[in-house]
Amino acid sequence: MTILIKLDIITHGKKEGKKIMNIVEKIFKHIKLVSKHKWVVFKLACKVGIPWRGFMHDWSKFSPEEFFESVKYYNGKKSPIIVCKQKNGYSKAWLHHKGRNKHHPEYWVDWALPQKAIIMPYKYAVEMVCDKMAAGIVYNGKDWKQDTQIKYYMKERETSIVHPQIDKFLLEIFTQVSEQGIDKTLTKKNIREVYDKYCVRMEKLDENKV
Repeated sequence: MTILIKLDIITHGKKEGKKIMNIVEKIFKHIKLVSKHKWVVFKLACKVGIPWRGFMHDWSKFSPEEFFESVKYYNGKKSPIIVCKQKNGYSKAWLHHKGRNKHHPEYWVDWALPQKAIIMPYKYAVEMVCDKMAAGIVYNGKDWKQDTQIKYYMKERETSIVHPQIDKFLLEIFTQVSEQGIDKTLTKKNIREVYDKYCVRMEKLDENKV
């Protein structure tokens, strides 16, 4: 009986040890993934002339509200937020994240206004482009191609809430990337011209006056 108890304790201890090691491994892998994403965003942000936005990008992911949920649902293949939503129907980390990061179009949604989605200011709209591009590059790895982002966005826009002019801005930028690549598309001059083409005049309209 004593031997069986000892064996049970050892087995239980090994299981708990593996569980702890799995959590520790996921913590380090998540930190590595977020850091890699932030680094790619920063490099792209420098290309388009908003280095400070690139540096400040996604620091809230290290807050307790976002970090621990992301570690729990980390799988390395897709965003932990997406995994959490698929399993639970919602994500507390996402609710926290979108309310504190202005590069997400969801931050600029006000359900009390006639036009629910507001046009994003230039620096945040451009940071959004860098964010989406970096996510595609990091998660797809060697499988990333020039048309990866436009294909993903065509599916994403079916359910996303974004101002029509911002949607046109994103469509043109991602289409350009698919046709001529990142280096020719993501330049300070080009991205400013595309934003101005669809959004600068719209920003001056009082379309949301109730």
